[in-house]
Amino acid sequence: MKVRSLAELKSLQKLIAQRAAADAAAREAERLRLQRIERERRLFELAVGPVKPLNDHRRVLHPPRQVAPEPRQRQLDENAVMREALSDEFDVETLLHTDEALSYRRPGLGPDVTRKLREGHWSIQKHIDLHGLRTDEAREALGRFIREAHQLGLRCVRVVHGKGLGSPGRTPVLKGRVQRWLVQKKEVLAFVQARPAEGGAGALVVLLRPVGR
Repeated sequence: MKVRSLAELKSLQKLIAQRAAADAAAREAERLRLQRIERERRLFELAVGPVKPLNDHRRVLHPPRQVAPEPRQRQLDENAVMREALSDEFDVETLLHTDEALSYRRPGLGPDVTRKLREGHWSIQKHIDLHGLRTDEAREALGRFIREAHQLGLRCVRVVHGKGLGSPGRTPVLKGRVQRWLVQKKEVLAFVQARPAEGGAGALVVLLRPVGR
């Protein structure tokens, strides 16, 4: 480094002195730290007496035990299946209202709920068609549909069960069963027969409980 004036020389000397003082202070701090560690070690020896380090080669390291994975999803699926164990023998007749057309509402709900449902106060957000399914298939499909619709936060859905025109004796096979199954679902608040444009006697419009209730 080339010094051009006496002032620059003085500044350089001052900088060198500052760095030397900082280095000396750092060395002194390190010396004091080591002294403190040594003093604490001696105090420990005086307190507990002579000590002998353990031999590392006698240490046994146990590998962590592998925990078998827990089939949580399968358990959830099995619990869901148990919840879908809807009975065909459930007596629904005493719970149904035969006002203008067949309807159902949970105890505690007023008739205005089914009236608004029939008038389209809630828009249909999703539907399921059970045509062509066997009874067991329809039961499982309906239970899964209601559960998933409720989890999505849907309030109004349509269930098409058919009018039984293609069944032996032209009697609806699924209609009564669907009513029984829906009454047993805790997510269902009410249902009414669909309007003609939405399936009429071959479908139900279902009101679901709000999420979290």
